[in-house]
Amino acid sequence: MNVRRSFLWSASAALTIFLVVLFLKVSKLDFRVTIQQLRSVSWVSFATLVLLTTFHVYLSSLKWRCVDARLRRPADSAPTKTMSFALTSMGVALGQILPVQLSMSAARTLGTYFHGRALRRGTGGTLFEQTFDVMIVGFLAIASAVTLFFKGGGVVWTVCAIAMAACALLAVGPVVRLIRWQVNALHARTVAPQNRILRSLAGLHDSGLLDAGLGRQLMALSLARFMIQVLMAGQAAVAIGIHIPLWHLAAAMPFVIIACVIVVTPAGLGVNELSYATTLHLFGTPLQVGAQWALANRFLVASSCFVVAACAAGGLGLAKMLAAGAPADVLQEE
Repeated sequence: MNVRRSFLWSASAALTIFLVVLFLKVSKLDFRVTIQQLRSVSWVSFATLVLLTTFHVYLSSLKWRCVDARLRRPADSAPTKTMSFALTSMGVALGQILPVQLSMSAARTLGTYFHGRALRRGTGGTLFEQTFDVMIVGFLAIASAVTLFFKGGGVVWTVCAIAMAACALLAVGPVVRLIRWQVNALHARTVAPQNRILRSLAGLHDSGLLDAGLGRQLMALSLARFMIQVLMAGQAAVAIGIHIPLWHLAAAMPFVIIACVIVVTPAGLGVNELSYATTLHLFGTPLQVGAQWALANRFLVASSCFVVAACAAGGLGLAKMLAAGAPADVLQEE
């Protein structure tokens, strides 16, 4: 097991180096220009990015709380809103260093260790709610592909994106019914399913997660998170004085997110930058401009995530200090 894990980490590191080198060679990036752009970022622009990051983290925390409410047993304690936000912000910050597929699950699992069933609620709950993030970008990737195929502009992408978002929300009900039918068929068998996916579906039967209302809520929150991510990307471009149409960023983002999910590197390093630069170029942004933005965006977003995580950790510590002498009933309401 250790040999396999070491091999995977080594392969991930080698892939990261290869992608970074390829990104630098393809984009012909001028680091001096990027450094000057970062130095010119105003505090107002960065503060705006931090506020957007805060809202983005809040939506992610809200999604997890919706799932955790279904997963925890009556005997399990629920993390407070402050703790949920702090754990999510720490997961987002760790995602700037570790593979994004692991950081959030690790932070929430460790954070819920003393609240009961940490692995199921922290890891399982996170994987479930993040599935909707992948689903919504999958639908929006279709809108981007259609826009590319027909060589459309911002209006075409916006109309297609609205249509695909509506399809994603409408598809939740039929998909939940299909999964329930499959789960009921599995329970009717006398032999336990051997396939891991089928076993996971069977495990959803008693979890309370197979609910169309919950699915639509999570899908809507994932859509809202995507919109905030687009605004964050646009704010990063404004901060460094680069003009990239907002719809270019929105149309490129689904492909980038899918690439980061498929190709595992630390913090998506190399995959993120190369995907953004090349995909933005497909939509009309000059390759070097897209590359400069992608690198600057990496530093600005990472910085804002660490700022939010530090503030959230400080807020959580302060809340615990204040709650230490508070009555039990007040503590329950937080």
